[in-house]
Amino acid sequence: MKLSGDLKSFSDRLGHTFAKPDLLMRAVTHSSMVSPHRDDNQRLEFLGDRVLGLVMAEALLQADPNAPEGLLAPRYNALVRRETCADVARQIDLGVVLKLGRSEMKSGGRRKEALLADAMEAVIAAVYQDGGFDAARRVVLDLWGDRVRNVAADARDAKTALQEWAQARGEVPPQYVEVARSGPDHQPVFTIEVRLASGPAERATAGSKRHAEQAAATALLKKVDQ
Repeated sequence: MKLSGDLKSFSDRLGHTFAKPDLLMRAVTHSSMVSPHRDDNQRLEFLGDRVLGLVMAEALLQADPNAPEGLLAPRYNALVRRETCADVARQIDLGVVLKLGRSEMKSGGRRKEALLADAMEAVIAAVYQDGGFDAARRVVLDLWGDRVRNVAADARDAKTALQEWAQARGEVPPQYVEVARSGPDHQPVFTIEVRLASGPAERATAGSKRHAEQAAATALLKKVDQ
């Protein structure tokens, strides 16, 4: 099997030459595109999630030999979570080469965070099955780059930090409310307000509820810590 021009260019961006090109083809094939002669990437996604996890766990241990598990765990979560995988997928234009069914394509599937993250994990598994763990480690560390070196010393997300701030002061957990939604169904924009029982509140807008909630929590933390 020979790769098409767009997949050959993607392979170059990925930094891995496939001895078994069918693995890459399967990795970029979404379930909406499945046919009797074509497998989707779900099984590869399952494997890739584990390969990515092992690479990151090993990298974090090597980067900070003295860090306790309590610090390593949030750093690890920050590096393997869906948002990070999707960011890396965008970095190498993975969405451009995804094989999608017509309905998924019309709904903006090439830009969907979950779909991109899943495909990124599938691609990692394809590299692993094609070239072994050393090849997968090299590709992952090259693509994640500074994310590994610069992950925050305490990578707990803002929502967790804000909840802990409130609990430490005897307050109930902060409340998150969707106050506005705009844009088309396939690319919505959310405005979220987070409010503490004691009164302080902040709003933020983003392309996903999670991002809007995190941004609102970050803004409120800055306000209450002044």
